[in-house]
Amino acid sequence: MKTTCVIVDDEKLARDLLREYLEGFPDIEIVAECAKGSEAVEQVNRLKPDLLFLDVQMPGMNGFDVLEEIDHEPYVIFITAYDQYAIKAFEKNAVDYLLKPLDEERFRTAVNRAMKRKSTERGGMEDLLKSLRPEGRNYESHIFVQKSEKLFNLPVQDIVYMEASGDYTIITTLNDQFVSSSGIGKLEELMDPETFIRVHRSTIININYLKEIERHFNGGMVVKMQSGKSFPVSRTYARLIRKKVV
Repeated sequence: MKTTCVIVDDEKLARDLLREYLEGFPDIEIVAECAKGSEAVEQVNRLKPDLLFLDVQMPGMNGFDVLEEIDHEPYVIFITAYDQYAIKAFEKNAVDYLLKPLDEERFRTAVNRAMKRKSTERGGMEDLLKSLRPEGRNYESHIFVQKSEKLFNLPVQDIVYMEASGDYTIITTLNDQFVSSSGIGKLEELMDPETFIRVHRSTIININYLKEIERHFNGGMVVKMQSGKSFPVSRTYARLIRKKVV
């Protein structure tokens, strides 16, 4: 099965160059090209591509705005003429950050990195979890997490929150932390959505450990856990929170 991708850049020449470079990757299929952020949100949510090439600076909705609005989680490679957004890009769990004018060899390295991450997250621990999943259950009651050289049988009810960190996911319980080699999106699929709520692209919380929700004057939200830890709620996932308000 081919890896699907969407190209988002307001400059036609940049889109053409990306298309040209991608000809060297026969296993990648371009399913859409977008010149505007709003168009990108629509296409990504509809097509759910594996890979997203995303310009940062675009008129209207910029690349970071796009990530806040999409409800799908592709592997993102940022492409921009500006280097000051690199730290923010990696905070958004980007695979790579490429500067214009694009160097083809550097581009190939970034794409190969994305393909490797995709392959890793779809294998390894995910296969183990699937093999241990009881028949007839939709969601897991326990998962196996690695610490040192051991696999621990972790009841999911003990998980307080999960945070994406590069290629990994940090799982925090009341008394411990574990690092999973599975991406946060893959772990989300194992959890009951009535209990584990996505509040951000990089954060999932257990609602049983949620203390309160703060609403800000600008319409934003912050969730506060019983431990005192706080997380911002992105606009995309704020809808899930509002559904529970009575």
